[in-house]
Amino acid sequence: MSIRDFTTDFFRLDGKNAIVTGGNTGLGQAFALALAKGGANVFVPSIMEDDGSTREMIEAEGRRYEFMLADITADGVCADVIAECVARLGSVDILVNSAGICPLGEVLEFGRDKWDPTVAVNLTAAFEMSHEAAKVMIPQRSGKIINICSMFSFLGGRLSSAYAATKHGIAGFTKAYCDELAMYNIQVNGIAPGYYATAITTNTRSNPETNQRVLDHIPAGRWGEPDDLMGTVVFLASRASDYVNGHILAVDGGYLVR
Repeated sequence: MSIRDFTTDFFRLDGKNAIVTGGNTGLGQAFALALAKGGANVFVPSIMEDDGSTREMIEAEGRRYEFMLADITADGVCADVIAECVARLGSVDILVNSAGICPLGEVLEFGRDKWDPTVAVNLTAAFEMSHEAAKVMIPQRSGKIINICSMFSFLGGRLSSAYAATKHGIAGFTKAYCDELAMYNIQVNGIAPGYYATAITTNTRSNPETNQRVLDHIPAGRWGEPDDLMGTVVFLASRASDYVNGHILAVDGGYLVR
């Protein structure tokens, strides 16, 4: 291909079908909407009931939206999700492992009751979803797997040891799967959001002291908004990133430089 052949159409996702775990709330919803705006149909498995808002936004883009109430930490459910997406939409071209939880606690208060569910959602489910998606993507010789990492893929996490451990783990898993799947034209990458103004950070933002502590660490001087991530997920899901593989892309307003 010559550089003259490049067009912005390389960022289009027309005809693609995407799964976004947890895609009906928070940042997951932003990822789902971004992919729809790029041209993809979207399949959302979630443990939370669908309130219809994601469907409304995606169908307003002229794309198909399919929802499945599913606990992806339960045995066999990830395989069911992949099979259901193929049955309803015809393929799985893009997988965004967005579902995640972050229980907090001091070291002596943080036991297996918090550790095990965090590992199950943030790491094991992402592995199982990717493993099942690979069974579809390898024969079709194409696919994009996008894992949602974190600042805690690079840093320690006070009060959130399990979250930090799983986010370090998902970064390593991203690189390992890249190494195995690249030969099949499957790209596996990660997005590491910084600090974002979502429901999960409400308590931090509402406390003047903790809010300022975060802002002082961000060169951009503001919290991220969900739409700050939308272009990133479209890029990593599109043809434009076909030679980007095993990379963890921080979208953090510069947080990691300080």
